[in-house]
Amino acid sequence: MYRLTVETDNDWWEVEALYDLCFAPGREALSSYRLRDGVPPVAGLSLVARDADGVLGGAIRYWPVHVGTHDALLLGPVSVHPTRQGEGLGGLLIRESLMLARPLRWTRVMLVGDAPYYRRFGFEKLQGVVMPPPTNPDRVLGQELDLGAWQGVAGDVIRWDKG
Repeated sequence: MYRLTVETDNDWWEVEALYDLCFAPGREALSSYRLRDGVPPVAGLSLVARDADGVLGGAIRYWPVHVGTHDALLLGPVSVHPTRQGEGLGGLLIRESLMLARPLRWTRVMLVGDAPYYRRFGFEKLQGVVMPPPTNPDRVLGQELDLGAWQGVAGDVIRWDKG
């Protein structure tokens, strides 16, 4: 059993250590990190999952971005500790955080990831949405939180410029 809570400043370094453990060295060199540099994660959407003993099992973060002139959430990273993988924790983090995004008035979410995995959560390949290079366009996926939210949305994904 896991308890999901909103990530706090006290969780930050433990979450960073989890991401370092789960992702390849140099993860911060990815183009998605250029969109996150100097931009705080979206308040209330970045979650941590802890077991009954308080041990961190997984984490998910969201960042605001612009796609052309439209606002969107950039999901990621999401990570589950290697000893906790296969328990459905990643799916729990994704589903619960997406439910939290709706009342915060976010209408669209995107990510860079494997379509076969993320399709089960409602993500599909986005057409005309361009992540900074060298991102593979087949890995640029999105989900509508409001019906039609991605309709007509295209362009470069750029850093958030709102306070």
